[in-house]
Parts: sequence; C-alpha cells; structure tokens
Amino acid sequence: MPPSLESRTLRKLNIRILPFVFFLYVISFLDRINIGFAALTMNRELAITSQQFGLIAGIFFLSYSAFEVPSNLLLHKIGARVWIARILLTWGFFASLTGFVHNVHQLLAVRFLLGVAEAGYFPGMLLYLTYWFPQKQQARAISILLTGIPVTSILGAPLSGLILDHIHWLGFGSWRWLLILEGVPAILCGFLAYFLLPGLPAQAKFLAPEEKNWLVAELAAEERKKLAAQTISVAQVFFNPRVLHLSAAIFFLNVGMYTMSFWLPQIIKSLSTGGSNSHIGILVMIPHLAGAIAMLLVARSSDRRLERRYHAAIPVLCGACALLLLNSAGSLAASVLLLCVVAPGLYSFYGPFYSMPASLLTGYSSAAGLAFVASVGNLGGFVGPYAVGLLNQKTGNMRLGLTVVGLSMLVSASLMLLFPKSAKSHTSS
Repeated sequence: MPPSLESRTLRKLNIRILPFVFFLYVISFLDRINIGFAALTMNRELAITSQQFGLIAGIFFLSYSAFEVPSNLLLHKIGARVWIARILLTWGFFASLTGFVHNVHQLLAVRFLLGVAEAGYFPGMLLYLTYWFPQKQQARAISILLTGIPVTSILGAPLSGLILDHIHWLGFGSWRWLLILEGVPAILCGFLAYFLLPGLPAQAKFLAPEEKNWLVAELAAEERKKLAAQTISVAQVFFNPRVLHLSAAIFFLNVGMYTMSFWLPQIIKSLSTGGSNSHIGILVMIPHLAGAIAMLLVARSSDRRLERRYHAAIPVLCGACALLLLNSAGSLAASVLLLCVVAPGLYSFYGPFYSMPASLLTGYSSAAGLAFVASVGNLGGFVGPYAVGLLNQKTGNMRLGLTVVGLSMLVSASLMLLFPKSAKSHTSS
C-alpha cells in the first residue's frame, strides 16, 4: 500500500525541517552554557567569586527576556529566514567576543549583549515549527528541537573538556579559546539559515502540490478551530490566566534547568577529586544522554495520547526528588546516578509543555504568547544560577542551593498538575 498523503508530507517535513532547526538549536545552546565549562579555569584567572559567576551566568537571561516579545513579533512580520539569520550572526559575534574580556565587568557587559543578540531565538523557533506541523505532531517536533539541549552537553561537554586541557594557542588561556571557537559556528550558520531555511508551507518547493495543499488546509483548519473557541488579542495575552499559569510553571522549571546547565561541571568537579577537565566532561555527558532519550520517549507518548499535563509534570516530580536526595549521596557514582534522574525529569517537560501555548493562541497572539511564556521562563535562568552562586558563597557548599532548586521543580510540577483541563478561554473582555 502506498503511503498516505499525510504520512508522505510529514516524512518530508521531518527530513527537511527538523534536522536543520535541531542543528541550529545545538549551536545556540552551546554558546549559552559553555561559560559553565569556561568557569573551571576562567574563575581563577579573573578572580571570579561564586556569587559573581552566578550573576555572569544569569545576566544573559535578563536581556534575553526583555527583548523576546518584540523579537518574536518582528519574526512573524519579517519572516523566519531573515530574522533567524540575523540572530545567529549577531549572537555568534558576541559569543566569540566573550573570549577577549579581561575582568568581571567586561564579562558581565558582553554576556548582557549576548542576551540582547539572541533574544527571540527560542520562541521564534517554536513559532516557526507551528507554521509547519499540525497540533498532534507538535510535541514530538518541539522535543526534537529541544533535544538539542541535552545533545549540546553530550557533544559539547567532552569537546569543552578537551579544549580546556589541550588548546593554549598564542599564549591565550584555554577558556578563551573555548568561548572564541564555539562562537564561530553561529556566524557560519547565520549565512546557512538565510539560504537554506524554508519560509512558509505555501512556498515550500520540496513539497508536491497535493502535499502542500493538504498541509496548508490542515493548518488553516486548526487556526479556524482555535479562533472559534476563543479570540485573544496580543494585548490580552499578557493578562490571560492560562498564559500566566504556563509562564509560572516554566519559570520554576527553568530555575532547575539552568542551574544544572551552568553549575553541573563545577558540581562534578567538587565530587571528582583529581579528575582532568576531559574526565569531568565525560561525566557531565552521562546525565544529559539519559535526558535526551527520556525527552523523545515522553514526547512521543504525549503526542500519541494527546495528553500534556501529566507527561510534563510526572518526570519533573521524579527529577525533583532525585535532586533533593543528591545532598545525601555518598559517592560520585551515586551522585551521577541521581543526576541521571534529574536530567530526564527536566528535559521531558519541554515537549508536552511547549505544545500547550500554541493550542491556545493563533497569529500574532501566538507569536506574543510563546515569546511571553519563554521570556518569563528564562528569568528562571537568571534566578537559579545566581541564587545557587549566592548561597554557595554564603554557606561554602551547594547543599542549600540545590535544595532550593529541587523545591522550585516541585512547584513547577504542581502548577502543571493544577492547569485547567478545559479549553475554554479565561480572558476577560
């Protein structure tokens, strides 16, 4: 039996769209979190305290969050191909520039500018996927995109460890080369995105006419269904109770996600006495590998059942409990094993979660809503790393900070369990 029109179309989307956006997201997340590996030698050279490092890691998210909504509205107006290429080029420049700083204040300034340059990239990619994938395929598509987070660490952690141990060219510190070299791919990908990233389905040359017509009709039917259920303006998005509920849930989740992203190399180093940076990179890779596998399996189950709340909440509950137990782990092996529960709990959240705002909103409201949810969520990327750094400096260890992060993850899971089942609009006129 020949494949159906739907399956043929989706297969082409999976081949043409997903691999490229996945690769672009790997590049973006690498430039966002490699400061965590650079810290293994940078902090000593620049005399950076734990509290200062938490601020350096988190300040990116203040500027990133501030500019996300206008950036996503511009993407919806100008087009994904041009705007995403612009984001890649400017953030690649600032990512590489980070390797040339000489003090804490310069580092804070460049990290802030990196956030401005990259603002809107993640919600822009989410919005872009809604242009191509019907609702019942979105959790899987989003999860493939976001699998870039653990894959970045799976590939980037050993690579970063090797750079720190072996590259000292021209008398530059290895942490400088780490930041410079890992910023270059974003610049190159900016040019690739402009020429290779498809625009909208109606102009897709890789789809046959009947495939294009089916996809356009399917997406239009979903838009009409959402408009019939509710009409939310761009201004109303920021006060909609369901949007605010989702924003709070992702905020508390990202407190945990970015704490692990930025602090995990230092957590592993504190447990692995005498290990090289390359050895630390391999150990950091293991929990992220478990997270990548879990992320895809949970998203597939979520799409199959068209259920989002429990698929997002239950893994986070398990991860939070594992993180709270981490303080009592008696060995490096036990700690890595617990982290192999924490990481899947965090990563599995994203696919089911980010398919929820798109099911509520349409058009410019969808662009604004996705950006608003992501921007509030990314503030957790400031709060988590900075709080852990501050508490680490005050107490001399990470126990209290990790407890706070574990409790934050429990709040996120609770908010997801409390999210209303009804699809009715809660927006007041």
